This record gives sequence, C-alpha cells and structure tokens, in this order.
Amino acid sequence: MEYNNPSLLIKELNFGEDAKSKIGAGVEKLARAVKSTLGASGKCVVYEDALGKPVITKDGVTVAESVVLYDPVENIGATLIKEAAKNTVKEAGDGTTTATVLAESLLKTVKNKENGSVSTRDIKNGVNSGLEKVNNYLESVKIDVDEETLINVASISCNNDAELGKIIADAYNSVGKDGVVLMETSETEETYVEVVDGVQLDQCGLTSPHFVTNIDKQKCELDNPYVLICMSEIPNVRRIQNILEFVIKNNRSLLIVAPVAQQVKSALLMNKVKGNIKVNIIDLPGFLQTKRDTCEDLAILTGATVMNEELGDDLDTMSPEDLGEAEFSSTDSSTTVITTDIDEEIVGERIDQVNKLIAETKDGFIKKKLEQRLSMLSGSVGVIRVGADSKAELKEKKDRVEDAIYATKAALKEGIVPGGGVALLNASQKIEPTNVGEEILLKAIKSPFEVIMSNAGFEALGYPEKEGIGVNVVTGKEVSMIAEGIIDPVLVTKSALKNAVSVVMTIVSADCVISNARQDDYESDK
Repeated sequence: MEYNNPSLLIKELNFGEDAKSKIGAGVEKLARAVKSTLGASGKCVVYEDALGKPVITKDGVTVAESVVLYDPVENIGATLIKEAAKNTVKEAGDGTTTATVLAESLLKTVKNKENGSVSTRDIKNGVNSGLEKVNNYLESVKIDVDEETLINVASISCNNDAELGKIIADAYNSVGKDGVVLMETSETEETYVEVVDGVQLDQCGLTSPHFVTNIDKQKCELDNPYVLICMSEIPNVRRIQNILEFVIKNNRSLLIVAPVAQQVKSALLMNKVKGNIKVNIIDLPGFLQTKRDTCEDLAILTGATVMNEELGDDLDTMSPEDLGEAEFSSTDSSTTVITTDIDEEIVGERIDQVNKLIAETKDGFIKKKLEQRLSMLSGSVGVIRVGADSKAELKEKKDRVEDAIYATKAALKEGIVPGGGVALLNASQKIEPTNVGEEILLKAIKSPFEVIMSNAGFEALGYPEKEGIGVNVVTGKEVSMIAEGIIDPVLVTKSALKNAVSVVMTIVSADCVISNARQDDYESDK
C-alpha cells in the first residue's frame, strides 16, 4: 500500500445510507473488540503489536488503538470512536470502554429511530437536552469519597484487584486529596508505594512533542536530571555550551526551565534525536514577580541558582555549580511533575516566609497565588512502583494501575455514583422523555449495564427496579452498589457519555464520506 506517490492517492466517495452503513460497521467491529473487557467479568484481549509480538490487555483504549480496519470508510468509523475514547481518558483518566459501548449503542438506536417524520436536527437537539437531564441526575445522586470508598474506587479501576486498589488508595491517603501520584517500574517483582518530596507545575507542559521519551504515555520522563533555571531567554546554544558539555560528560539528563529561542530548541532536539543528550525544556507560567517567585521556589527545591540577566547575571559565566538536581521529572501536554530530595530546613524557612505574606495580604488574587506557592513548597508525590513476574504481566499491570490512578483522582475531585452501569440505568428509568431524541439517549445509556451482565452471563436477570440496586457479577445477587463498594467516579461517567454523544451526533450528520482508495493487489489476491 503506497501513499507517498500522489498519482496513486485516489479518493473514493460514499454517500447517504451507504456511507452511514459502512461507518456503522466500523464502529460495531471496534466496539465488539473493546466491550468484552468491560466489567468485573470482562475478558482479556490478545493482539499483535507492530513487531509481531502478542500483547495481552484488559485496557479498552489499548485495544482500540490496536485496531486498524482495511475498509477505509469502516476505519473512519472506528477512528471516530477512538477519538471519543481518547478524549474520555484525557478528561477523566478512565472510561474508554464505557464511551465505546455508549457510542455503539447510541448509533444503533438512532438508526432504528430514523424516519421521515423526525429530522436529524430534532434528534440532535433531543439527544443534547437528554444529555443535560442525565448529567443533572448524576449530580443529584453522587456522594463524596471517604477512605473506605477510595479503596473501592481504586480496586474497581484495577479490574477488581483489591490488593492493587489498596496500594493506590494508600498513595492518595499519603499525599492528600490534591496530591500527586505517579507510576514507575519497580526494580523488584513487588508493587509498593513510596512517598517522595516533589512538586507539580500546572500549565507547564511539553514545548514540543519531539521531547517525548515515553511514546505510550506521550510524556517526557527524565531520571535523575540536572536542573537549569533561568528567568531570561536563552538566545543561543553558545551561552549554555559549557553546561551541555558537563551534562553529556557525566552521562546525565538535563531539565531546562527557561524561555529559549527557537534555534536553541531546534539544536537541542536535533541532539536528542541523535542520542547525544537526554533533555527537556519547559517554561514556567506567570509573569514578572509571580514567575520570579515560582522560579526561586523551584530553585530552593532543586538546589539550583536562578539566572536572570535583568538582575545583572551573565549567562556566559554560568557554571555547573549553578545547576540543581532532581530525582525524576515527568512532563505531559499540560503539567510537569518533579520529585526532589528536599533540604527541609531551607524549605521550612521559605514556607514561613510565604505564610507570613499570606497573613499580611488582603488582595484575593495575590493570596491565591501565594497559596499555590505554599502548596508547591510543601507538596509530596506518591510513587507507585509496579513490579511483576514477566514483561507481559508488567505491561498489563501498569495499564491497570495507570487507569486506576486517574479514576481515583476523578472520584476525589467530583464524587462517585453506583457502578456497574447502574447510575446510567437508573437515569433512564427515572427521567421521563419529552421527545424522540431523549428517548433515543435514555434507551442507549442502558447499554453499559447490559454489556456487563452479558460478559458475566447474567443477561436473563433483567433490570433491577430499585434505585442504586445492581447485580454483583461475582455472586450473581442483587445488591446495593454503593454498600457493596461497586462504584464509578461521576466525572468518568459524565465524560464517557458526553464524548459518545458528540461523536455519534457528528456521524449522524454526515451524508458523504471521502476516503483514500486502497491501491494494492489485495482484491486480486483474494
């Protein structure tokens, strides 16, 4: 299959029902692969990676990402659903499988209800109004997370692994509701929590996707980096040449916290690609004094010296002694987390200064910024070190732990609702539809419950009638989901539903699909 030759890049057009039918077929194929993983009785999926190696996983987004369909229009349908799943995991950290199941069910229900008497516009408006009603219902029944339910949330997100769930809950209990929890590979076969000093920098993400070192997580991760902090722009590589030579000589990585000229970024990226240096560049948010204070706080945490030409510092005189150190740094699209070995005495003095300023200031904005600085200085990071007996088990285990970390964070942020698809099932039972679009949505949102029951072999049990009552698929008995510890973060549920609705309504509106025709001998070889 060649796409590099423009003469072979031929477009194929599909219209009307033919286009929608093929898109629907792609959605169905993807959903069938993904939805078998949903619930406590969900199955594993084995897929072949790009190198031909088998990979075992129960992570919905991993399964979805592995699927590429031969038919171009079907593949477009599958790709659109992938977007719903990816947006869900980006917003809430979990719920990819739920989003996929909801999207497939909603698309089927729309197709069954479509007729000449109801326009696409009316269906879309009705679905959107139904979405608002469902969200309001979820908000009305959600409850806050306590210590016991925290363990349940984490356990369920780990595919009902109580041991892993307790480890994740312990990590959050150690760092607090607003604390940071990371995942790293253990040097042993054991999985455990380690609490280290550290800080999370919001609005401080990747300055270029080419700095990514962990392709799966789309993060730049640096072990034991030197830290260079500069308030002034670094105009050219020559100004930091001696620093770069020192870092390379010592076979260490480098985290640059500074505004840099484009030619500096390009030069460092080129050297990173060549394998000459492991480097990342971030720039702290804020302006003037706010940014200066944050730089100084970070310098205290890392032991670095802040370089600022506006205050008389000369970048040409910068030496390795001006560098700080960190144990680990991780940067994604929006945040940077840095773990450090903090000098508690020096940091304590800085904390006292900030507390004094908070007590003295009356300006609400300034007080908020000072409180953010205080949180940064006094922060800690929970590191879950994941171990396993084999590489295949380690990959699968890390997928589960990562989902659980995000799901637990989401639960702490917005609360929980009955799990196992029960919250959405109850919404469909309690809300009275006022139009066709709402009918479609309320029927579709029963699907997560139905799939979970199907995966467990309990389809014949039907729908529980009482609010908050569901089926424990391990025992087959009707139970109070909250009391049983079978719960879902409300943020995950809302996000999955929102993204499913968004994608399906886009598909419904499509009347023409333009795709790249496959130019090879596939058909002739069949």
